Amino acid sequence: MLIDTLLRSGLILVLIYLAWVDLRTFLLPNKVTYPLIALGLFFNTFTPYAFCDPQVAWLGALIGYFTLYLINRIYRHFRCQDGLGMGDAKLLAALGSWLGIGSLPLMLLVASLLGIIGGLLWLRHHKLSSGHVFPFGPFLAIAGIIEIVWSSRLINSSI
Repeated sequence: MLIDTLLRSGLILVLIYLAWVDLRTFLLPNKVTYPLIALGLFFNTFTPYAFCDPQVAWLGALIGYFTLYLINRIYRHFRCQDGLGMGDAKLLAALGSWLGIGSLPLMLLVASLLGIIGGLLWLRHHKLSSGHVFPFGPFLAIAGIIEIVWSSRLINSSI
């Protein structure tokens, strides 16, 4: 139980860091997202501290990445520009590698809804037009944090 709590807390801290970096730089650094994917797959495949089954974690990583990759490709086809950064796809892959494929739909829904509201507020605060970019990573990070806390054995065992 202690190790599970430490892993979840560490993951939350990394997500807060990534959200902060993305807000400041519009980048999610590979030097953080790649190890985060690898660690999620490692813990879920080779340790007794798994958050989900190994197959579910591997599918979560793959589907998480390719979902946002394909959305970006479709957007690029119609708009001739990227709609998402691939750092966002890597972050969703990392969340999928830790929390599994079953967590992806709700995280994407929550991140998208928060992104609509937060993006509009971001654009208004910075006095930018509606066509201007804003970082999506912080909303993915918040959705991931919600999922981590929501799925915590500590919370679910007390219900």
